[in-house]
Amino acid sequence: MAPKGAVHRTGERHRAVSVFLFDGRGRTLLQRRADGKYHSPGLWSNTCCGHPRPGESAMDAAQRRLREEMGIECALTHVTTFEYRADVGGGLLEHEVDHVFRGTFTGTPTPDASEVGSWAWLDMGALHDDCIANPGRYSAWLPLALARLSKRLLA
Repeated sequence: MAPKGAVHRTGERHRAVSVFLFDGRGRTLLQRRADGKYHSPGLWSNTCCGHPRPGESAMDAAQRRLREEMGIECALTHVTTFEYRADVGGGLLEHEVDHVFRGTFTGTPTPDASEVGSWAWLDMGALHDDCIANPGRYSAWLPLALARLSKRLLA
């Protein structure tokens, strides 16, 4: 097992988690990644994401990252898992097996400013359309995870 910075430089395949939270109106909670993040800074992405630690389950990692990034604790459900490869700029590559989770949250997040620049609730249809119209505003994995999540939610 290599540190995450190393696997992002080499493009080595590794585990990841992506969390999507929804409110009572069907909107999803997005975050704009903090400007100080080492890759994809300032881009809009799903509620939170991250990497399981050695020996940590994907579910435990998803709940940990949700607390660390957004200050939120809530029940999560595993929706799907998929693999992707993407150039995230700066000579860094994502080659991830991404475990996607969803949950419901109706409060106000208390994000860690070193992780999250801002946050917003957005309708899924509007998010999908904007990902197509303005792909440079979003993390490389967001439209990929969103497509798989939407397919599972409509099934």
